[in-house]
Amino acid sequence: MTLESDETLLRYSRQIMLPQVGVEGQEKLLNAHLLIIGMGGLGAPAAIYLAAAGVGHITLVDFDKVDLSNLQRQIVHTTADIGRPKVESAQDTLHNLNPEIEITAINKQLSEQEMGTEIAKVDLVLDCSDNFTTRFSVNRLCVTHQKPLVSGAAIRMEGQISVFRPDLEDEPCYQCLYKGGDELDESCTQSGVLAPLVGIIGSMQALEAMKIIMEIGQGLNGKLMLLDTLTMEWRTLKLRKDPQCPVCATSTTRI
Repeated sequence: MTLESDETLLRYSRQIMLPQVGVEGQEKLLNAHLLIIGMGGLGAPAAIYLAAAGVGHITLVDFDKVDLSNLQRQIVHTTADIGRPKVESAQDTLHNLNPEIEITAINKQLSEQEMGTEIAKVDLVLDCSDNFTTRFSVNRLCVTHQKPLVSGAAIRMEGQISVFRPDLEDEPCYQCLYKGGDELDESCTQSGVLAPLVGIIGSMQALEAMKIIMEIGQGLNGKLMLLDTLTMEWRTLKLRKDPQCPVCATSTTRI
């Protein structure tokens, strides 16, 4: 896909004028295919900004339906969408925002094999899910298929974001950070979450994804950024590859 029309150039003009982006960077976005897993608090702002920025093909995966309690933070849905599948609601919103791009909606709880098939098709994955089972599974599949993974999480008034690059040498994966089995899953249903927090983290996921696709700037791979919204303090931790990691240290399958 190229910037052929004046309307397309005008739509993305405020990005194209950036020297780090230009026409070349915008065309990389237009030709990219991204997968967003979870169309809730994180996936909603991430999808909106990626669609608006001109990512040419976005696949959305979620099996949940829009509930009234979602609307406090899941800004891709409206009151009229209550009861609809989240991916279909989001698909309509994104098409209205940018009819030039392709949106694929998968309204299904995918098996690991099915998820692997979808991950193999794309250039990059955004994990916007809300449980460790999904996060560990997505991480394993991204390592297997060597796909960049942008991971975000938010609960109560704390959020975090990191980028994992199994496509690069000696990079840690998600399971190098979280060993598995010891972590307690917490959800917004149980613990609550402050609405703008998910907007911050989801928007940063979109930003990191765009930087990777356009090959600009310095990414968050090898780092974990933590946000405390009560104090508005950020902390950045360095991550190292675990030589005993059961996922990335032993993975010999390269697709």
